[in-house]
Amino acid sequence: MSARPDRTPLPRSFFDRPVLTVAPDLLGRTLVRRAPDGLMELRITEVEAYEGESDPGSHAYRGRTARNASMFGPPGHAYVYFIYGMWFSLNLVCGPPGHAGGVLVRAGEITVGADLAAKRRVTARHPRELAKGPARLATALDVDRSLDGTDLCAGPEAPLSVLTGTPTASDLVSSGPRTGVGGAGADHPYRFWLTDDPTVSPYRAHAPRRRST
Repeated sequence: MSARPDRTPLPRSFFDRPVLTVAPDLLGRTLVRRAPDGLMELRITEVEAYEGESDPGSHAYRGRTARNASMFGPPGHAYVYFIYGMWFSLNLVCGPPGHAGGVLVRAGEITVGADLAAKRRVTARHPRELAKGPARLATALDVDRSLDGTDLCAGPEAPLSVLTGTPTASDLVSSGPRTGVGGAGADHPYRFWLTDDPTVSPYRAHAPRRRST
């Protein structure tokens, strides 16, 4: 008989480590969302790491702004951004205060509250598609900019937290280039996912957005 997963929220010390250490260590753990209309839980199956000022693919590469301020810590907070004028994405802040590091939660399996997620993701054809990709995940979990800066370690009533759970064995984890990242950061193998998990989003290389004429 396997042991029950640990339901204790992860401490701040878990996030106060290098982002490339934290990112794969989040796989298989449970992200908890306490929304106004109910509780949802998601098993994390895919993430991407961003190293901040040293990473050309990071929002913090050119320094601190009002938009990315949460990414500079303290660790164990949420960084939520709005992209393409349409979608939100959820990141978990890592590393010491003052150093911008974050893990984008790209995909997962809704294990609690799938009915709530389905009401927000009416185009999903199957439960495995509810949070298959960062925009879908944020929509399913009712994540928007109001949650930017949320303390993941604030206690049992925090809007967002991550449970200790059961860490995933390293031989069950794959890695490769980040999805949709162009320029000098395109080839960094900073995307991590649970091998062969059906909720993981497909890889897509960066495609420059066309400007309307």
